[in-house]
Amino acid sequence: MNDRDDATDTGRRRFLGAATGVAAAVLAPGVFLYTSATATPRSEAVTSATRWGMLIDTAKCADGCSACVDACDRENGLTFQPQPEGADDTRWANQQAVWIRKVRLQDDLTGRITNVPMLCQHCEHPPCVDVCPTGASFKRADGVVLVDRHTCIGCRYCMMACPYKARSFIHAKVEHQLTRAPRGKGCVESCTFCVHRLDHGDISTACADACAAEGHQAIVFGDLRDPDSDLNKALRAQPNRQIREDLKLNTGVRYAGI
Repeated sequence: MNDRDDATDTGRRRFLGAATGVAAAVLAPGVFLYTSATATPRSEAVTSATRWGMLIDTAKCADGCSACVDACDRENGLTFQPQPEGADDTRWANQQAVWIRKVRLQDDLTGRITNVPMLCQHCEHPPCVDVCPTGASFKRADGVVLVDRHTCIGCRYCMMACPYKARSFIHAKVEHQLTRAPRGKGCVESCTFCVHRLDHGDISTACADACAAEGHQAIVFGDLRDPDSDLNKALRAQPNRQIREDLKLNTGVRYAGI
């Protein structure tokens, strides 16, 4: 690891330690173990009694703000993916793994700008799972859609099947990664709803926390099955919809303001 990488990792550990009380240790070159100082890992299997979901209020999503994207990158180690030397900027922009991207829409008639953060929608009936030949793409009982990197063969059928273009393919060797978010060349990956947090009892996501810290409060995360959750209260308080409702996928992510 060079001096720049070391400085970057040191800064990241300070950030995580201050933000979430996380301790870090180096397991091997390029592999970092992050463990919570207070939370304990899940001891029981997840069940369908809970279904995790999210409401994104596009009216509150600020134009030019990248807090949710930046937080996601830091939380899952996407900041460790350097642009290959000599790589074309445009090609790299298309190949770089992105778990959240902000789509900027403008109404031709009114000129109104709408910012739509796009991520894995954690569908109840996920097309990515249906087409995966190895079972690497799967849905947990609590609704979180994940990829098993041990069985992913990089066929990218799931990427083609996803109507939200929410998945990324890792083209290059990953020199540095976090144990909580393992990444590797030749695998597909996408938003996990910060499942490592959920499995340690922390009911939040990095993107929602970052949005709240910026004062926008555009993202509400919670349990869709709990009528008293903050998420369901927010859903009842304003009109909201699923993107591509016609596909009847029953997405876990809902949007207001579009």
